[in-house]
Amino acid sequence: MSVASSDPISDNLVVFSRMARCSVSRVVLLLLCCMHLSAAAAGAAVYNVESYDARPDGRTDASRALASAWSAACRSPEPATVYVPDGEFFVSHSAFAGPCSGGRMTVQIDGTLVAPSGYTGSASSGGEWIVFDHVDGLTVSGGTLDGRGESLWACKAAGHGGCPDGATSMKVLNSRDVVISGVKSVNSELYHVVIDGCEGVAVQDARIVAPGSSPNTDGIHVQSSSAVTITGASIQTGDDCISVGPGTSNLRVEHVSCGPGHGISIGSLGKESEEGGVENVTVSGAAFVGTENGLRIKTWGRAARSGAYVRGVVFEHALMRDVSNPIIIDQSYCPNDGGQGCPHQVAVKFDCSASKPCSGLGLQDIKLTFDGGKPAEATCQHADGTASGVLMPPSCL
Repeated sequence: MSVASSDPISDNLVVFSRMARCSVSRVVLLLLCCMHLSAAAAGAAVYNVESYDARPDGRTDASRALASAWSAACRSPEPATVYVPDGEFFVSHSAFAGPCSGGRMTVQIDGTLVAPSGYTGSASSGGEWIVFDHVDGLTVSGGTLDGRGESLWACKAAGHGGCPDGATSMKVLNSRDVVISGVKSVNSELYHVVIDGCEGVAVQDARIVAPGSSPNTDGIHVQSSSAVTITGASIQTGDDCISVGPGTSNLRVEHVSCGPGHGISIGSLGKESEEGGVENVTVSGAAFVGTENGLRIKTWGRAARSGAYVRGVVFEHALMRDVSNPIIIDQSYCPNDGGQGCPHQVAVKFDCSASKPCSGLGLQDIKLTFDGGKPAEATCQHADGTASGVLMPPSCL
C-alpha cells in the first residue's frame, strides 16, 4: 500500500487483521548488589555522577556533573557506564555526544532527572532537554524523566500567545544499535521520546505518563530511522501514543497499551514538498482504551505534490475500547481548516485522494461496535481493496 499527501495509496497491502480482545533478606541484598555491580562485572568502567558533585536534592543543577561523567566515560577505552543513583537530580539541559572510544555506552538511572519548572525550550536547548547524538552502542536504562511541562501547557491553554515551543524530554539522533529499556517519562513539555536518524533501536517496557489534555505530548516519535522496535510500552498522553514520521522503515510495534491519547499514527505526511516515505510497519497486539483514534494514517490534503508515501503496513490483533475513530486513512488532513469534518458513528474511514486513490487495502476479521450495541459504519472515498472473514461494520471496499 502506498500513501502520499496528494499521491497514491497503492501497489502494496495494508492489512487490518483480527480486531479482538537462603533467607529472604540475604537474597534481596544479593540481588541488589548484583544489579548495581552488573555493569562492572561485565567489564564496564562505572562513572557515578555523585563523584562529579551531582547532588540528589532536586535543586542543584547536575548538568555539569552529567557532562563531566559522560566525557570521562566516553573517553574510556572499554565499555563504560554513567550511573545516576537514587534521588532527584535537577538537570537544566544535557547533551551527550559521541562517538565514544569504548564501543558501548550505558546510562543507568536509578533516580529521577527533573527539568526546570517552566519553558525548558525557551533556553538555549534547541527544543531538547536530554539529547544523545552520534552514540553507537548506547543503552539508556531505568529511571524517571520528569519534564515538568505543566507551566507550558497552562500558557498554551490560556490562548494569549507568546508561549515558547517547549522541549522534547529525550531525543536520540544519528545513532546505531540503541536500547532504551525501562525508562519512565512523565509530563514532558512536548514529545516524550524522539528517535531521529537512527538505525537499530529497541525501546523496551517504556512507561509514558501525561494528562489527556496536555498538548503536543506525543509518547514516542520515530522518523528518518530504520529497524526500530517498540515493545511492552504503556503510554498515556495528550497526543499520539506513537507517531511515525517521514523516512521511517522496518518499524515493529508490539504489545503497546495506549490511552488516553490520539492512538498510533503514521503521519502526518506531505506537509513539506520533499519528504521520505514510510514503509514496512507492523503494529501487533496493541490495546487502545479511551483514545481519540485507534490506528491512523494521515497525509496533508494539499494541492502541492509531495514525494511522501506509505506502503507495506500491517495493523493486526488490536483491542479497542471507547475509541472514537478506530481505523482511519485520511488523505485530507487539515487540522486547522476551521471546519467540523468529524466522522459520526464511523468506525472505519478511508478518505483518499480522487486523483491518486488508495488501492491494495485489505480488511480481515474486524469487530467494532459503539456503546449500547449501536451498529457502526465504514466509509470509503476513492479506496479499493479486499475484505474477508467476519466484518463489523460491513466493508465499504
